[in-house]
Amino acid sequence: MIRKRNDTDLDACAAVLADVHAHSGYPHHWPADPVRWLTPEGLTAAWVADDGGTVVGHAALCGHEVSRLYVGPAARGQGIGGRLLRVAQDTARARGLRLVLDVKSTDRAAVALYERHGWLRTGTEWQEWGPGERVTVHRYEAPAP
Repeated sequence: MIRKRNDTDLDACAAVLADVHAHSGYPHHWPADPVRWLTPEGLTAAWVADDGGTVVGHAALCGHEVSRLYVGPAARGQGIGGRLLRVAQDTARARGLRLVLDVKSTDRAAVALYERHGWLRTGTEWQEWGPGERVTVHRYEAPAP
């Protein structure tokens, strides 16, 4: 079940995020305060994937950008990422927004998810993510309604 995230979900979201980071390196740099990282400036909505009372995934909307989208390793392959993505898209469309997002080029599972759901790659660029650390990032735009 996908539902709106509430404050009592944040510790569970951070725990799933830790599993994701250990499994697949997302986020690229582990945040000093994962709960704060899950509530970035500009946050307009957030959801969790809830499996019988256990948080297994998360997505956020910051203006017109999808952010903090992840699914725990044990829950992957069940379409949860796609359902979280659709909720964000539907919310944005209701607000008259067309979503965008950035993804590391090496995050093949995320790239496959977005392309499978019709997202269009609009560019690729290098970004500085730390001193001397250049990361290749793809920019995507949601499919037209």
